[in-house]
Amino acid sequence: MNRKIKLIWDFRGPAAAKTAEHHDIHLKEFLEQEKYSLQITGFEIINDMYATAFLVVEEKDMITFRDSLKPHRGEVYIEPEA
Repeated sequence: MNRKIKLIWDFRGPAAAKTAEHHDIHLKEFLEQEKYSLQITGFEIINDMYATAFLVVEEKDMITFRDSLKPHRGEVYIEPEA
């Protein structure tokens, strides 16, 4: 089983939620353009002033995506239970 890495972008301020939602659109477009096999992206609104957007990649591809997309941070991705 290959580990997956969740690349995360943090957005702060009154427009954080809209910015994270918009960033997610660009992440989806990037994955489609690159024809990447994983298509896991999303955004999370933490509170009124903080939101995140994320993209999940295979660990072996993390450096390439990190260098291209410049996320703020990353963490090991844990699959949600069904």
